[in-house]
Amino acid sequence: MERYTVAVLVKNQSGVLNKVTSMFRRRQFNISSLTVSETESNEFSRITVTFDGEDCKKEQLIDQLYKLPDVCFIRELQSADTVSAELLLIKMQNDAEARGDIIAAADAFEAKTVDYSRESMVFQLTADSRRIDEFINLMRDYTILEICRTGIVSLEKGGSTIRKVTNL
Repeated sequence: MERYTVAVLVKNQSGVLNKVTSMFRRRQFNISSLTVSETESNEFSRITVTFDGEDCKKEQLIDQLYKLPDVCFIRELQSADTVSAELLLIKMQNDAEARGDIIAAADAFEAKTVDYSRESMVFQLTADSRRIDEFINLMRDYTILEICRTGIVSLEKGGSTIRKVTNL
């Protein structure tokens, strides 16, 4: 199985996200990452979906998505041609014995301390998914209290856009 990331530009209307994700469910794709936000125009939302599957089924899925009336454009994103990032918030137990090691690891990963109390420390890291996974795995040696992670956001490099237009 391959991992794919697609960006879907849709009309910014109620219920559109449900229609798009239902298409993934009906085609039996497991979504591993999903982000949705309004675009540079409030008329549209951009849905970025990362999922695993087979190439032929992915093509069928894209064809079916284009049949949805609220879907305007779809672009498969290749990692070599995109700038991608994810956001991690991780709350660690503030243990006096481990504090120095935790802060040193956070510094090494360029994670920012966004909250500090006697009981806990919260770090924010914006990076690609692989680097975030590495940071989480390192923090597993200590007491993780809570993790919150966004899905992947991704834009193509250069002048290309999902709508193939540079000025809206």
